[in-house]
This record gives sequence, C-alpha cells and structure tokens, in this order.
Amino acid sequence: MTEITVAALQLAFSADIDANIAKVSEAVREAHARGAQVVLPPELFEGEYFCRVEDESLFANAAPVREHKAVLAMQALAEALRVYIPTSFFELDGPHHYNSLAMIGPDGEIQGVYRKSHIPDGPGYEEKFYFRPGNTGFKVWDGPVSAGHRTRLGVGVCWDQWYPETARAMMLMGAEVLFYPTAIGSEPHDTSLDTARLWRRAMVGHAVSNVVPVIAANRVGVEHGQTFYGTSFITDERGDILAELDRAEEGVITATLDLDRVRRHRAAFGFFRDRRPELYGRLVEDI
Repeated sequence: MTEITVAALQLAFSADIDANIAKVSEAVREAHARGAQVVLPPELFEGEYFCRVEDESLFANAAPVREHKAVLAMQALAEALRVYIPTSFFELDGPHHYNSLAMIGPDGEIQGVYRKSHIPDGPGYEEKFYFRPGNTGFKVWDGPVSAGHRTRLGVGVCWDQWYPETARAMMLMGAEVLFYPTAIGSEPHDTSLDTARLWRRAMVGHAVSNVVPVIAANRVGVEHGQTFYGTSFITDERGDILAELDRAEEGVITATLDLDRVRRHRAAFGFFRDRRPELYGRLVEDI
C-alpha cells in the first residue's frame, strides 16, 4: 500500500520574524511526532500579513531565497526531522519581488521555487502593489517514497486556490496531492461578507473534480483589525473532510492518505479519460 502522512499548521503570527519561525518550528516538530512526512505552514508566516496596506518601506523585508531567514530555518528543520516543508516567503530577485514558495526536501535542500501565479488586488489584500506575477509556471515536486513509489506533490499559493485551472494543471503534471498555504480572513470593504465557506468549497471542488486529496493551511488571529478565519483542513479525494480546525484555534492537523486507493478512484471516475482538450482553446484566449 502506498501511503503518506501529511499535516497542516494553523497559527497566529506577529511582526517578530524570529518568534514566528520558532512557533512554526514547534508546530512542525509536533506534526513530525505524529508521523507527518509533508508539513504545510500558512502563507507568508514570516510576519503579519502586510498586504492589507500599501507601504513602500515593507519591500525591505524581502530577501533572496538562499538568504531568507524563514527559508534557512525551515531548511535546517527539514533536514533534522527528515520531512518536506513547502515554505512560503517574500522573495527578492534583483529588482523584482514575488510571493514565493520554496519546496524544501528532507535533506534540507531546496528542490525549487514556485512564484505565485495569481495575484489578488482589493481592500485588505493589496498584493499587486508588492508582488510581480509569478514567472515559474505551476510546479509539481518529488515527495515521500512509499512502497517503492515516489509521490508527486502540487503546491499553489492562496489566491491560486480559487482557480480550477491551477489544480488541473498540476494534476496534468503528475500531482497526486495538492497543497495550498493561505492567508485569508475578513473583507474590510464588506463586513457582512464571510468567505470562509466559499474558500473551503472551492478547494473541496478541486478535490472532487480531480479525485485528489487537498491540504489547506490558513492563519488565525486579529492583525490591525483584520481577522483571519483559520478553518484549515485536509480532505480526501472524494471531498470528505479528514481533519479540520476551527476559526480561532492554533494547532496541527494530520491525515494518512492511501494513494493506491486514490489512483483507483481517479481511474474509475474517468475525468481524465474523458477530457476533451481540443474543445478547450477558449480557456487560453485572453479576450
């Protein structure tokens, strides 16, 4: 049987990068103690979610992947625990700034960097001010080996998770499990709008329409009046929730996934057998 155990972290963060790294590190150790082989922290855990405002001084917090404090800390931890840690960070690359993710393997090495493809822009989530749209394309990474099988992991970042094209592209690249680190909560322009249920439904939809497990990690807490609603979860390939957290608690959730069963179910549904790519040209027309 091909199985892997995955974890999602749900935490509140401050403006202190060292304290945030310490908090994430403690949670990663807890997940490892529960048997997790892949541990997903939330998006941009290095600090508070700074994109709620446009402040040019905050560009100084970006750093190259090989120098970023959060990435370096997760590299050391991944090597010590022999786990995979998809690590979100604010990347500086020459004159460019990206919302990026370093896939760190159990040897502590960076397998590569994914730069967030879809960049939101709206009240409380003004990411276009800070981030250039990603230029890496979607990425799928080598993951844990089980029963002689090398698992393939797909990772999108936050706003990417709303797009069915992101999930389907990663599946066509061979992904067997999808991960989404996130920072999402209240909507400053409309206090009556609670997107928590929409956020979950979108990703559960990806699970069902691609017959794939999905792991989502969000932050919690109140940052300068913006409340992050947590509700991190792990769903199986049928969209059934295997583990979840509520809107306020910090914690770690884990689940063990039977990838042999997932592959059987995916083949039986026939979604990939019955695709008609010759009819989908309209999807890539920018008009």
